[in-house]
Amino acid sequence: MTPDQPNLLGLTPPRLREALEGHFRRRGQPAYRATQVEEWLFGRHARSFAEMTNLPVDERRALSENLRLDEPSEDTVSESADGTVKHLWSLRGGEVIESVLIPSGDRLTLCLSSQAGCALKCRFCATGWSGFGRQLTPGEIVGQYRASLRWAAENGRGAVTNIVFMGMGEPLANRRNVFPALTILNAGYGIGARRITVSTVGVIPGIAELADRPEQFRLALSLHAPVSELRAELIPLEKRYPLDQVMQALEAFNRKGGRRITFEYTMIRDVNDDPGLLPALVQLARQVQAFVNLIPFNPIPYVDWLPSRAERVRAFSDGLQDAGVPAAVREPRGRDIDAACGQLRASRHGRGRRRP
Repeated sequence: MTPDQPNLLGLTPPRLREALEGHFRRRGQPAYRATQVEEWLFGRHARSFAEMTNLPVDERRALSENLRLDEPSEDTVSESADGTVKHLWSLRGGEVIESVLIPSGDRLTLCLSSQAGCALKCRFCATGWSGFGRQLTPGEIVGQYRASLRWAAENGRGAVTNIVFMGMGEPLANRRNVFPALTILNAGYGIGARRITVSTVGVIPGIAELADRPEQFRLALSLHAPVSELRAELIPLEKRYPLDQVMQALEAFNRKGGRRITFEYTMIRDVNDDPGLLPALVQLARQVQAFVNLIPFNPIPYVDWLPSRAERVRAFSDGLQDAGVPAAVREPRGRDIDAACGQLRASRHGRGRRRP
């Protein structure tokens, strides 16, 4: 197996079918061999061609010589007292990435990474502090899902019910790889589009391209401040894609219908939790019928900020709901295992560094 061989995990169903049919045709094998391999990939989540025991031994050997099944390998598993499980995965070339399993009632949400590190340098995010490594391939994104799904099943955690692209990286800055991964997860593994949420800090071209897709994937905007000046202090990309233009893109996304928009609002004490900001937040949410997640800040190294006090979080939640805006307080999970985005990667490998 070499890096030059196609990784089947990163091929969309049509491209996968094309690659398998071509392979078996060249070997004089019947067309149904391709279907057999697809069933092993999508239905049984095989990790190797050797597991595909309804194929002749020679065919399994030929597959391994010409194609790849390349999942990330497990580096570290951290389990929290609250049930959250964080994986650190090793990739080819030495990069490491994170994914998180988050149980909640009868749901098990998987948080996926789309990049190794992140270049956007949002001040509240541990990933940005550790710098940008590279883009993840479709196979590396899908591989996180397969490996996490298998771990959950083997450890009695049940099936993954929802996927959020809220791990390391900005998904819409890696559309070339994230969009095929969305297709594979939806069309290949049968995860409903409405159970997959893509998060962004406001990459406008990506929002437009996601809106043009026929599937009804959900969208979450990492808002964190309802006015542009304050948002620019927290999210440097605000200077390139100002909030008023982001809102226009969200309105266009909303017009497609059937795709809920969520605002993610990390509440940081004495930074973005002034009650005077509440009317602006209400206005933005009403503009696109958004659901608002209020998230008390999860402290990270290199930043002296604290989470908002409980009474301030409650005041924001009550104020939103009194104004007719659906909202919830999303308590930070896995604080005892460095489960905030990028923390485990930084602490495990010493990648975190203070910015000037």
